Amino acid sequence: MRYSRFFAPTLRDDPADAEVISHKLLLRAGFIRRVTSGVYDFLPMGLRVLRKIEAIVREEMARAGAQELLLPMVQPSELWKKSERWEKYGSELLRFKDRHAHESCLGPTHEEVICDLVSRELRSYKQLPMNLYQIQSKFRDEVRPRFGLMRGREFVMKDAYSFHADDESLQEEYDHMFATYQRIFTRLGLKFRAVEADTGSIGGNQSHEFHVLAESGEDLIAYCSHCDYAANVEKGISIRDIPSFADAPLHEVETPDITAVEDVAKYLQINTSQLVKTLIYQVTGGELDGKIIAACVRGDDVLQEIKLARALGANEVDLAADNALESINSIKGFVGPQGLNCKILMDESLRNAVGMVAGSNKSDMHVTGLSISRDVEHAEFVDLREVRLNDGCSQCTDNGKEGKIKHARGIEVGQVFALGKQYTQPLEVLFQDKNGKRATATMGCYGIGVSRLIAAVIEQCNDENGMVWPLSIAPFQVVIITMGKSETAMAASEKLYQDIINTGIEVLWDDRKERPGVKFKDAELMGLPIHVVIGDRGLDADAIEIRQRTGSKQEVCLSSVIDTIHNILAGAN
Repeated sequence: MRYSRFFAPTLRDDPADAEVISHKLLLRAGFIRRVTSGVYDFLPMGLRVLRKIEAIVREEMARAGAQELLLPMVQPSELWKKSERWEKYGSELLRFKDRHAHESCLGPTHEEVICDLVSRELRSYKQLPMNLYQIQSKFRDEVRPRFGLMRGREFVMKDAYSFHADDESLQEEYDHMFATYQRIFTRLGLKFRAVEADTGSIGGNQSHEFHVLAESGEDLIAYCSHCDYAANVEKGISIRDIPSFADAPLHEVETPDITAVEDVAKYLQINTSQLVKTLIYQVTGGELDGKIIAACVRGDDVLQEIKLARALGANEVDLAADNALESINSIKGFVGPQGLNCKILMDESLRNAVGMVAGSNKSDMHVTGLSISRDVEHAEFVDLREVRLNDGCSQCTDNGKEGKIKHARGIEVGQVFALGKQYTQPLEVLFQDKNGKRATATMGCYGIGVSRLIAAVIEQCNDENGMVWPLSIAPFQVVIITMGKSETAMAASEKLYQDIINTGIEVLWDDRKERPGVKFKDAELMGLPIHVVIGDRGLDADAIEIRQRTGSKQEVCLSSVIDTIHNILAGAN
């Protein structure tokens, strides 16, 4: 491709609304342009990268035995109501009515549609297992789209769905797809980690997320310093050193206008771990829909709301309004678990706690000497706390080792789920089993954020000058930079350009009438891996400079340029 005919509008300065490096560079290098909040055009350079990532995904999915199809983006409400997700999915599901007042949605995912398809075609266990996938645009009405392609409303996704006669077959495919994802992200040149994850709005009983490790990542990952354990903090479990306190009678103490955990601890001259932090929530969804509940953790812990929602079987939980406190016999700022007129969940670390301090449910008062088993008789104990840095690893401790929890930031680029019969049962995906009886298929699903991967790669692969694309997904493998405007340099560049094309190498020839500095800056900004510099001085000396975006450079004779490029490409594979 000749640059003079190529649509790649670059910018010299960082856009004001771009926060992370991938968003800045994608806009500056002319890969994408914003249409509206969370929606982007892919320009030719960006589309080339997108297609290369898709090609790698397709190759590995084919290797895994999956079959590609294409499902509609518009989905009828009937299917979502049948799976009971029409209301449960929440405001991210963009619902609308057509001219006939028929309700539909823009698909954020396709469990319902694929189940509908398979339910009409599946007859016998002999057709199982099957794995069907697509690469398609999705739409989720994010409340705060940000960071460019990392969290948009419209995005390109690979979603696969497998169907099985039994759970053993599902587990085999789950493990198979797990390995497939590892190969995909390895081929993309990424540093990544697979972590145990919450199943979220998709559901199921087992899930792993794949995270690209980057400081700009939105997710916090907890991992063990000693073993392979890793989990999203929404799911992670760890062991903490639990201090013990002396048992004592329950006693009220004045804490005038002191409500914050740190302030109470300072005033009473105690450690924050001796406090019971009681948070009041309103539940949405599940058996407790609309109810007020209390959730307790130690004062130095953070309550993980996703864990709380899962423990309640709820869609979500939100901190209750102040006027709800009176209905459960409490008051703002001084809430304690004793005497509350509502369901109470406590973190496991409080199960046998004595000598604790908590709000008294009276203004300007706390209680000391709180014994959980004595003073809070009807509490339920579950894991609610967020894992902390340097906690003990639960797996290592179980095996007599002493691994510690460490933290890293990650960009989620893929997730695998063992769904079981969550969708196949309500959507009646049935088949005749080996015994001639009707049975319900079990199911898995496996997603990759294809367009998000573009941003994730850049977050790992960049420097002060721009992107540094891995050869496997670079928009062009080679850029020819012609220095000056002499006929000799232009003729030599054009011949080399044609010769490189004839070998099957992807090449961009910067034939613009621009200063050399502009051409070099654009080539570095776009992250093109191999730069071939042709000018009169190099031609006269028969010493053509070949630069690699990673920093190395060499001079070779003109007749050896293509062989040198082939050697560089071969060395990267």
